[in-house]
Amino acid sequence: MSIMNPQVDAYLMNGCGRCKLFNTPFCKVHTWRAELDVLRSLALECDLTEELKWSMPVYTFQKKNIAIIGAFKDNCVISFLKGYLLNDIQGVLQKPGENSQIARVIRFTSLTQIVAMQEIIKSYLKEAMQLEESGIEMKAEKKTELILPSELVAKFEDDVLFKKAFQALTPGKQRGYVIFFTQPKQSKTRIDRIEKCMNKILAGKAVQDR
Repeated sequence: MSIMNPQVDAYLMNGCGRCKLFNTPFCKVHTWRAELDVLRSLALECDLTEELKWSMPVYTFQKKNIAIIGAFKDNCVISFLKGYLLNDIQGVLQKPGENSQIARVIRFTSLTQIVAMQEIIKSYLKEAMQLEESGIEMKAEKKTELILPSELVAKFEDDVLFKKAFQALTPGKQRGYVIFFTQPKQSKTRIDRIEKCMNKILAGKAVQDR
């Protein structure tokens, strides 16, 4: 069994620190503390190295990221960084988001679920470790051409600097903004979203950045 990392001890005690609920009884980490403790133990039983990255417990093998555990409002998860490669014989893996290509998660809403699935979780962790050891390379799904909403195109025509700033973003950041801008059905709402994000785009930030 691997050694517990004191940084993860602090995470479980105080929270992730990514919101104003940090170090309060209302932090989501505290809501799912028992579940996270068990997920942590399962990862350590697989001899994974425990680290704290992105303010969350990350489990690595041969310095490669294998899995992350985390807490959300309605559930806690174990996320497999290259879950797309796993066989998923049990059919329990889900995409964390509609546009996710590589990562896969298992969501839990009770400690009972985790205890019942502990052998499955460990087998998936071990398979992920074997995949890393084999050196297999993963090819992401081919992305479709990015279709810009007409409201964004119109804004580009009015503001050349804004257009250049958007084009300077990484493809992932561009795609994130386009998804965010095209979610509303009404054109006015789309325009409002674009205008509210202009400063972030000019600063080179992603849609989720503050």
